[in-house]
Amino acid sequence: MSFDRLITKIREMKNPTVVGLDPKLSYVPSYIQKTYMDVDGESLKAASRAIFRFNQEIIDAICDIVPAIKPQAAYYEMYGHHGIKTLERTIRYAKLKGMFVITDGKRNDIGATMEAYTAAHLGTTMVGENECTPFGADALTVNGYLGSDGINPLLQTCKAHDKGIFVLVKTSNPSSGELQDRLIDGVPVYAIMGDMCEAWGKEQIGQYGYSSIGAVVGATYPEQLKELRARLPHTMFLVPGYGAQGGGAAGVAGAFDENGMGAIVNSSRAIMCAYQKEGCDEHDFAQAARREAIRMREDLTSYINIK
Repeated sequence: MSFDRLITKIREMKNPTVVGLDPKLSYVPSYIQKTYMDVDGESLKAASRAIFRFNQEIIDAICDIVPAIKPQAAYYEMYGHHGIKTLERTIRYAKLKGMFVITDGKRNDIGATMEAYTAAHLGTTMVGENECTPFGADALTVNGYLGSDGINPLLQTCKAHDKGIFVLVKTSNPSSGELQDRLIDGVPVYAIMGDMCEAWGKEQIGQYGYSSIGAVVGATYPEQLKELRARLPHTMFLVPGYGAQGGGAAGVAGAFDENGMGAIVNSSRAIMCAYQKEGCDEHDFAQAARREAIRMREDLTSYINIK
């Protein structure tokens, strides 16, 4: 199972974190921007090439201590086809370095359209008699609020290609409760969606007791995290909202089971822009990212005992 590989890496590194590579050009040190703009001008191509180098150097600095990265597709799509190429190259580079890759795309559709999203991000596409892998991530975030029609196409691909998905359940944004906290027969919508994740994953349980169908549950709602951990014993959690959005390590601890497993916590801007926060030389940006990744690991593991 895909999440068996992720959990194994978490246990080996004693680090339940994922680095979100969601780069704006303003995050990239000026000397890197200049290198590519001197060649290609102030263009989408130059921006995309600069972002890839930025990603590469961060991956090089963290790949031995952090098990996974999570590129958010929107930050690449905004640079057009050059940005999409950078997303593909980033995924492949991280995997060459042994990292688990979660593409944050929040895809949501039904039927043939969802099959196409699935083939693009997790599966393969036939070109004549040649089976091609478009992006090749290990997992994908998806929106399950269209119901099973939007998830079923993913289940077969998860099984056939050893992939995983994280379904939006209780998201970290302030207005999530407008819908997700509403009650249906006395049960919150987010809990019903969590129950659906458990049901979708029941045929794909791995060696650690977690299925290939995970849930996105925000660090900004620690009580719901704890509640859902007890309610969803076979569902791996992706936990956004740590750090910049206000979620703390003490609250995040509720996402983990008694063995310190069952969740991976994301940090994006705090790691990518650590050099700006530190005020260090911009040439030291990758090592600043590493220092922040270590700080985050130590913060979380002071509350979580990974066995």
